Amino acid sequence: MKRKIIIIIIAVVIIGLIVLLNYNSRREKSVKVSIEKVKKTDLTSIISASGEIKPKKSINISALIMGRIEKIGVKEGDVVKTGDFLLKLDATQYEANAERDRAFIQSSQAELIKAQMTLEKNKSFYDRQKNLYDNGLISKEQLEQAKVQLDISDAGARSINFQIQQAQASLKSTMDILGKTAFTSPIDGIITSRRAEEGEMAIIGTMNNPGTVLMTIADLSVMEVEVQVDETDVVGVELGQTANIRVDAFPNQVIKGKVTEIGSSALPKVGATTTTQESKDFKVVVTLENPSKLLKPGLSASADIITAEKKQVLAVPISALVIREKKADAATAAPSTSKGAGEEEGIYIVENSRVKFVPVKKGITGELTIEISSGLNEGQDIVVGPYDALRQLKDGVLIKTEAKKQEEKK
Repeated sequence: MKRKIIIIIIAVVIIGLIVLLNYNSRREKSVKVSIEKVKKTDLTSIISASGEIKPKKSINISALIMGRIEKIGVKEGDVVKTGDFLLKLDATQYEANAERDRAFIQSSQAELIKAQMTLEKNKSFYDRQKNLYDNGLISKEQLEQAKVQLDISDAGARSINFQIQQAQASLKSTMDILGKTAFTSPIDGIITSRRAEEGEMAIIGTMNNPGTVLMTIADLSVMEVEVQVDETDVVGVELGQTANIRVDAFPNQVIKGKVTEIGSSALPKVGATTTTQESKDFKVVVTLENPSKLLKPGLSASADIITAEKKQVLAVPISALVIREKKADAATAAPSTSKGAGEEEGIYIVENSRVKFVPVKKGITGELTIEISSGLNEGQDIVVGPYDALRQLKDGVLIKTEAKKQEEKK
């Protein structure tokens, strides 16, 4: 009987403990979270930016001299070759200046011939006078007069020669200006813009006032997309990286390209002041591979620049990352990615329906997932959301798994 009584008492105590534990467990508040398993996947790190399509080579034809447009030989959309006639300015004044310079040169050359004959005559006279002086037949004064006449005639001939050189330089300058009245194509390309008509005045530019752009010629055989990349992303862009280009006008077409230029200084922003604390953008140029002939300069486009690719690496949703204050013994914990002097970044893993914070090291970032280079193992359960729940979690907190939304599964 005593043994039965002892057994009954033990059974009652055990049942009471179970009831008490269940009661306490029910009283403990649990947090509803979504969990996923750590798994391996392929990751691609992409930097996205927007810009516009531009030809690699584009030339604005502007007036170098002022004049009225006399003739235009092309229209917008025409294909031109190097040396083809484009347009001509009225050259009447410059042609008249050239004729004036030529006439002055001819007149000066005639004067030079006359001066040279006088020089030869005075030289012969001086030689005879010197011979007579050497023989004592004339005075020294007569010899000096002959020498003066020779020097004067020599100076006159040299003066006319200098005038001819000056006139020739003037003619050369006039011919250079005259040559600028006619425009030919400097490259093979297409007339992408024509902004002038016959009879209009072509105005040359000044320091603060740009001149008239008569037309634009572009070589559309090599096309580029010029995008603006944020300062926080441009450090990851390198020459030669591949990119996927999407043009707004052709939404279903993806064009391959490579980064060929990275700006070394930030782009100026209109209206920005030196005290304005705004993010800076840098110019990045992507050259298109096999561009469509339908592409036109100025079309809006976006570029997805692939900065890194990795195959089958441990990855978790970006939403799973948590930043929290470091604990006093954090120095002895697993390696972590420090976000500040007193912060660490990590992930909550699930063990026996409770969470534990694990510091991690990150790798490359994909569109919605991020690589974990250390701190986690494949197959571990981790908390991925929701955001409000992640903010409440602490080590040892009891969790309750909530069903994932259909959108998250997709």
